[in-house]
Amino acid sequence: MINKVCIFASSCNYLDASYYEAAKELGLLIVESDMDVVYGGSCLGLMWACAGEVKKQGGRLIGVMPTKLKELDVYSDYCDEFFETPCMRSRKAKMDEMSDALIALPGGFGTLEELSEMIVQKQLGYNTKAIVILNTNGFYDNLLRFFDDIIEQKFAGKKAQNLYYVANTPKDAINYLKNYEPENLAITKDDIYAR
Repeated sequence: MINKVCIFASSCNYLDASYYEAAKELGLLIVESDMDVVYGGSCLGLMWACAGEVKKQGGRLIGVMPTKLKELDVYSDYCDEFFETPCMRSRKAKMDEMSDALIALPGGFGTLEELSEMIVQKQLGYNTKAIVILNTNGFYDNLLRFFDDIIEQKFAGKKAQNLYYVANTPKDAINYLKNYEPENLAITKDDIYAR
């Protein structure tokens, strides 16, 4: 059962309005599904659009932010729990430790790095968490084509296609989480090193 969802997302306040609307819808659906949110602790961008809606709807927020960013005064005072970490690496580890699943909303290099690490963690069998890529406005289309190229050219095995789920709407993302059954990917040496 999924109780805590980790949200990775942009902290930019200057995106097209449709991205914020989708993030807010996701926040609403998370609360309606009785899930808590673990996120980067920010009061900015898509991160806050989703988290702010969670708070508005009476949901629970767990923020995790490295000291360097907290000192820039970009954190939210509305978190029910807030963890300060020494660096970005420890932030990711804490968010991973505290969550049962993750959803990557549109985002920049930080979001891409967080998503990539979680895919690799699952690929190597360190977890069996649901990984959802929320592809609002087709934002991730080019990245997903690149993922297909990675698999097609044998830089990753066919099983890699099962590591993540692409949702085009917040409702699709939440429905996937509600029905998610962890799969034992039976990681072997051949899965990782042979094709």
